[in-house]
Amino acid sequence: MSKIIPKRVTANIEGDFVVFLIGMRVNKPWKIHRWLPVALAMPRMIKELYQHPECGFLGHIMSRKVIVQYWKSFDHLEAYARDPNHEHWPAWVEFNRKLGKSRGDVGIWHETYKVRAGEYECVYSRMPLFGLARASKKMDAVGNLESARGRINRI
Repeated sequence: MSKIIPKRVTANIEGDFVVFLIGMRVNKPWKIHRWLPVALAMPRMIKELYQHPECGFLGHIMSRKVIVQYWKSFDHLEAYARDPNHEHWPAWVEFNRKLGKSRGDVGIWHETYKVRAGEYECVYSRMPLFGLARASKKMDAVGNLESARGRINRI
């Protein structure tokens, strides 16, 4: 079990960064041969990303419905996604080859957000390092950082 931080903290990340949301939707659960390979591919990619910090991956949060990833930049994210020597590109090519015209069996979605330096706000209270604070540096949420307005106006 992760260590609980007994105070309020916020994240401090230098410069711009990217938040990438990704998920899948099983439209036909009985076609397990279509969606299981997709579901099994993401944990391999996440493991690889933590082993290769040069890719620009900062960290992630994973749930059954959505994965939130933090990246140094869009260029880092795109370079990883298109690199045939990493897990994503071969998995994406295989996904498209196998599913062909049966796109209705499983859906894939993602959203990408570029966040400019200082234009974010977060707080974590009495919990383990999580989210952006885990993917960057944590700092005590004191003084101007005690309120959401103070955190969003930190620059």
